[in-house]
Amino acid sequence: MSFKTQYTDRIDWQEIALAEIGKIVSGATPSTEKPEYWNGSIVWITPADLSKISTRHILQSERTITELGLSRSAAHLLPPQSLVISSRAPIGHMALPLVSFCTNQGCKSMVFFEGQDPDFHYYNLRFWVRRILTKGEGTTFAEISKTALENVRVPVPQEPKVQMAIGRLLSSVDLAIEQTDALLTKRQRIKSGLMRDLLSRGLDTQGQLRDPATHRFKPSPLGLIPEEWDVRTLADVVPAHRPIVYGILMPGKYVDGGVPVIKVKDIQDGSIRKEGLLRTHPKIDAAYSRSRLLPGDLLFTIRGTVGRTAVVPAELGGANITQDTARITVADGNTTFIRHCLEMPRQRSFIELHTLGQAVKGINLGELRKLPVQLPHPDEQAEIARVLDEHDRDTRTVVDQLEKLRRLKFGLMQDLLTNRVPVTPLLQEEATAEIGQEIATAR
Repeated sequence: MSFKTQYTDRIDWQEIALAEIGKIVSGATPSTEKPEYWNGSIVWITPADLSKISTRHILQSERTITELGLSRSAAHLLPPQSLVISSRAPIGHMALPLVSFCTNQGCKSMVFFEGQDPDFHYYNLRFWVRRILTKGEGTTFAEISKTALENVRVPVPQEPKVQMAIGRLLSSVDLAIEQTDALLTKRQRIKSGLMRDLLSRGLDTQGQLRDPATHRFKPSPLGLIPEEWDVRTLADVVPAHRPIVYGILMPGKYVDGGVPVIKVKDIQDGSIRKEGLLRTHPKIDAAYSRSRLLPGDLLFTIRGTVGRTAVVPAELGGANITQDTARITVADGNTTFIRHCLEMPRQRSFIELHTLGQAVKGINLGELRKLPVQLPHPDEQAEIARVLDEHDRDTRTVVDQLEKLRRLKFGLMQDLLTNRVPVTPLLQEEATAEIGQEIATAR
């Protein structure tokens, strides 16, 4: 039975002011005209520092101050695990520093009273941040005063052990999210290295990366490439009867039973999101029969967000595209290989150079057709594409795990921080194990 229904006892929650949870402390800035006040060992946190972090903890700041700077200013040295909140530009960024710190006047800090759990209050205030935002005042930019922040009221369980249980649970989910995010970052770095090697050195007949010491390379518009490779433009690899084209100018409203139309937003992470596709009237599709899709066509977004790519799956054969996307039918080459080539730095530089516009950026088809791509032997193209595709599939698994963990965290915060679900089970060993299993399953 789920921990949500196994227990019925509810813990008493009360709406209390932040001034009852901890002491609110304002920040300050030492004189910038005194070099001796700066570049010391004391962390000095600003809203800009808070805006750059993705976890609840912070260990360092962009600028630091000296002991002299601290003593000659109104800044206060605060203990680790105090909560720092940006109070302007903008309001609401938060962190729990793991070191002693001070802040500038763009932040307020809360030094918790005894019996208050820092992790719980971090998550609770993140959840109820709207109550802080609504207290902001100002015309050019909003700011919340020390007094206003002290008077913000939020629901809090009165038993410290309940605060600790919630804080510990949400922290464990966050740790799983951080570890999975780090794994994703690592895989993205590996992908960059794989692409650099495979798409510039390729694979020899033994399936090994070519070694410049034993293989011949030649200069090309894409840098040094194996002597066996060719360089052509995108226009050279498409058949004459299916040139590179864009799609429907005005697909209109959704029509039941209509023809699927792929927009820029539907192309993400190298694939097409098939849920929620617009369907246009068959008459509109018929007027743009030139841009109908075949399975295996390569899509390239040319307006708005330029450079997203995807290969059309079998189930979307017969679909169409909007004017913001180009269709590339690869006849002389491996489509997936070409897609990976379009992600290389040299090709990306070409695309960025020819992407123009202010409000809406775009690259015209004439320039896109000139984009150079490297072409090894077809068997080598297929093997390189296989290696990169396999890496992409594993990476998408990590992305899916990350999304599951984020949904789990969101659901737990909705349930536990609104007292919608009894917190009592969190104090039971079996419930903790059950939620731990949920985290493991999401990963």
